[in-house]
Amino acid sequence: MRITIKQQILLAPAMILLLLLLLLGFMHYTYWDLNTKRRDIRAAETTFVALAEADMAARRLHVLLRVIQHSGMAAPEDLALIVDLYERLLSAIDRIEPFGVLKSSGHLEYLSDLARSLNPTAGLEPEDTAPLFAELRAELSGLSNLTQNQRNRLRQAHDQDINQLVERTVLVSIAVLIFAVLLGLSISIYFSRRILGRIQTISTSAARIADGSLELPPMPDRIQDEMDVLARSINRMATKLIQVVGTEKLLEGAEEERRRIAMDLHDQSLSDLSGILRGLQHLSSLHKNDDIGTRIVALESSLNSAITNLRDIMNNLHPQTLDILGLGAAIEAHIDQQGQREGAPPCHLYVDPRIAELNLDRIRQLALYRIAIEAIQNVLKHASANRFEVNLELRGSTLVLSVEDNGCGMNADDINNKGRGLNNIRERARTINAEVNWKPSRFSTGTRFELCMPTDIPT
Repeated sequence: MRITIKQQILLAPAMILLLLLLLLGFMHYTYWDLNTKRRDIRAAETTFVALAEADMAARRLHVLLRVIQHSGMAAPEDLALIVDLYERLLSAIDRIEPFGVLKSSGHLEYLSDLARSLNPTAGLEPEDTAPLFAELRAELSGLSNLTQNQRNRLRQAHDQDINQLVERTVLVSIAVLIFAVLLGLSISIYFSRRILGRIQTISTSAARIADGSLELPPMPDRIQDEMDVLARSINRMATKLIQVVGTEKLLEGAEEERRRIAMDLHDQSLSDLSGILRGLQHLSSLHKNDDIGTRIVALESSLNSAITNLRDIMNNLHPQTLDILGLGAAIEAHIDQQGQREGAPPCHLYVDPRIAELNLDRIRQLALYRIAIEAIQNVLKHASANRFEVNLELRGSTLVLSVEDNGCGMNADDINNKGRGLNNIRERARTINAEVNWKPSRFSTGTRFELCMPTDIPT
């Protein structure tokens, strides 16, 4: 089952919260039963008070009726009192709340029927009310004793339940809290060790890569969470880095070989040709007017041309201007050399003075120089332009090399083709962590080539 890092982090507090919710549910259920018993106690107290009021009203009503029976006459205020006492009797009986055994027995219905049979407005004779009052009071007395006993039993049970509830609640709460804490700690320790161990493995692999040990980190068999995604990404990054470093080493080796060949040509071939040229020049001074002298002059001219071509080859293999004067001067020397050719379009060159402060290493200078030369050669060979511009400048912390012409332009197929020149530009740019693109020129026609490379200077 796939569990994300977020879910692993939230699992422990979620389990603790769930256990606490279950504990609250248990306590609510326990207190619900206690609340039911409390309601029965309140009902018993209310019933006991109502029975006492009903008994008092019945007794006074009976006494008043007996007084009227002996005197043989009733004053209006006595009749009003009889009606009031009877209403109090009915009101007290209505306030009786059934609880416990009273819910299932018929005592309350029987008591209510007895009270209604004593209605003074029904025309009962005083001698007929005596047994009814006796029966009513006996029923009230029995219900009062029953209510009192039930109330005492409920109070005792309630006190016992409270003690048991407090004891049980404390024990269950402590047990649940201890279990929740232990469970949360166990889950947290398990997932934290698991996550930290994988982070340590990834960190170790990244540190080895940063130290130059290009060993591929372990690849997870399947993706379970974000750590596996990160491990797979680092593995892919290391693979790409190995490819880039391999390409960089290859290019560096090629540049070193170019430099060695240029030095060999300078120290051996060019020196030998220069010696031959000096010998021809000496022979030419000895034979000025004959046919041999003319041939010697022709050979001298051909040899001078060969020496010039050899110097060009040496400069292309490894430009000495780049080592001596820097990147901007090397590009300018190449443009001046190309501008001397017949039919070459004029070029405007701008080199930002801050470029000299960058202290670019030899690999990046060589890569930028080769890219610039290749882009310029593309303009001269394919653009059919009558002017072009070369700019080497800083934009913030980014070095920007651009070559822009007003020629025939390039379409998408030309830009995306797999030709050697454009591929060389892309590969060299990749080795120095630069981005290249081709887009329409700011002139009415033509192409703009642009390279952007981050530098180490602050913005």
